[in-house]
Amino acid sequence: MLKSSNSMARAKAHQDASQRVESVRRFNRFYTRQIGLLDRKLLRTPYSLAEARVIYELAHAGKITPTLLYHQLDLDPGYLSRILASLKRADLIASETSKDDRRETLLTLTNKGQVTFAVLNSRSQQQIQGMLDRLTEENQIRLIDAMKSIESLLEEDVKPSGVAYLLRPHQPGDMGWVVLRHGLLYYQEYGWDERFEGLVAEIVAHFIQNFDPKFEHCWIAEKDGENVGSVFLVKKSKTVAKLRLLLVEPKARGLGIGMRLVNECIRFARQAGYRKITLWTNSVLDAARHIYEKTGFHLVHEEAHHSFGDDLVGQTWDLNL
Repeated sequence: MLKSSNSMARAKAHQDASQRVESVRRFNRFYTRQIGLLDRKLLRTPYSLAEARVIYELAHAGKITPTLLYHQLDLDPGYLSRILASLKRADLIASETSKDDRRETLLTLTNKGQVTFAVLNSRSQQQIQGMLDRLTEENQIRLIDAMKSIESLLEEDVKPSGVAYLLRPHQPGDMGWVVLRHGLLYYQEYGWDERFEGLVAEIVAHFIQNFDPKFEHCWIAEKDGENVGSVFLVKKSKTVAKLRLLLVEPKARGLGIGMRLVNECIRFARQAGYRKITLWTNSVLDAARHIYEKTGFHLVHEEAHHSFGDDLVGQTWDLNL
C-alpha cells in the first residue's frame, strides 16, 4: 500500500511539473505574439529581433567587445558573427582597436546606427503604449506589478550586463526637460537666475528649428525610464562643431555618464568630418572642466563677465580632431 502511495505521489508531482512547464510555454507563446516577436522583421523595419537586440546593446554600451556582447546576448558565436557582418555592411556599426589592449576590438554604433536605434526605440515605445492604452489604469498597474514579480523571481539566474543607463537621440518632450532641469539645477547648485534658463531655451529652440542630422546631434541619457543627462553637438562652421548643454542629474553622477556623453560628441564629430570641437563654459563648473580635460580639450581663452546674477569667468575650450 505504501509503495502504491509513493508511486501515485511521484506521478502527481510529475504531472504538476509538466503543467507548470506548459503554463510558462503558453505564456511565452502569448506574449511573443502580443509584441510581434514572431514577425520576420521587427517593428516594420528591415531588422530581425536578434539584429535589433545587437543594436540595442550597442546603444547602451557605447563601445563593447564582441566577446562581451556574445556573453550578454547568449547567442551562438557563428550567428552573432553573421549579424555583426550584416550590420557592418549596412553601415550601422563600426569597429576599432582598443587603446587599452591592442588585441581587442571594440564595436560601436555609427551615426546611421544611432538613427536606426532611435527609430526602433520610438516604435517600440509606441507599440507598448498602444498595448497599455487598451487597459484601464488599474489593470496597467496590475500588469506592471506582475511583470516586476516575474523579473524579481527570475533575476537571480540572470547575470546583469553592468550597464546602468541608455543613451538615445532626442524625442518629443526632451527639449522641455533640458530647459527645466538646467534652470533648476544651476539655480540650486550655483544660484544662477532665470536668465540662464532663458539662454538654454534659446539654444534648444535654435537647435530644433535648424536641426541638420548629418552634422548635429542631441544625446539624452536615460536611467530606469527617466532622463538623467544631456549634451548637444551643433554646427558652428563647416569644419568646427560646438559642444553645448552638458548636464548630468545629481542622482546619476558617478556612473561615467558625463564622460560618455562627451566621448559620443567626439565620435560623432569625427564621423561627420569636423576638424575641431569648441565649447564655452565657466570656471566654477569643476566637474565639467575635469571631463573636458580628460577627453583632450585644451583651455584657449578665459574672460571675466557678469551673467545670470553672478560674477563669473567664462572659458573657451577646443579639441582638435
